[in-house]
Amino acid sequence: MQNGMNQSNTQQSPNMAPQMNHGGHEMFDMHEILAGFINVLDQYQLFDQHIQDQELKDILHHQYAFITDVYNIAVEAFSTGKDPSHVSQPYQMKQSNDVIYGLTPSQPKKPNQSVNEINEQGISGHMLGLIKSTGSLLAMSAGEITNPVVRRIIGDSVPNFIEMSYEIFLYQNKKRYYQVPQLAQQDMNQMLQSYAPAQKGQTH
Repeated sequence: MQNGMNQSNTQQSPNMAPQMNHGGHEMFDMHEILAGFINVLDQYQLFDQHIQDQELKDILHHQYAFITDVYNIAVEAFSTGKDPSHVSQPYQMKQSNDVIYGLTPSQPKKPNQSVNEINEQGISGHMLGLIKSTGSLLAMSAGEITNPVVRRIIGDSVPNFIEMSYEIFLYQNKKRYYQVPQLAQQDMNQMLQSYAPAQKGQTH
């Protein structure tokens, strides 16, 4: 009798309506992801009114529009279980890939004493943290999403959030907000040579 009850409660995805092709774990993950998108967008709106630098403002507006589109695509696929009306394109950042290495003297950082002290350095740091944490959430969730369409959309979004993170990092680096020290050349060479290729072969 117990086996019969188990069989009656089990459905294979080909026989399931697309909008119901979601596991319970996936439902919670997707609610966290979609709420996370909204959180990023809401905070970007708050940041916008404090940004004076037009370059950072352009980055924020570009990313805001892109994340809004990703959110709409994800909502459509999640609610229907089917392919969305369009797919997102790869994110195209506007920064060059040039990184400035080395440290220059700067004032020690400390918490702001008032809202009037909010500046581009702090805002861009908040933006970087938001985009990195959202990208991590997408990557951790994608492997356990049962609906293949939704899984593909979430998985395909990970490289775009990496690119947006890198764009913010490059902006910060150019402004010397995010400095990049290097090891001494001798130490770097030793670490670069610390690993050798594995021999190809069958496991035993």
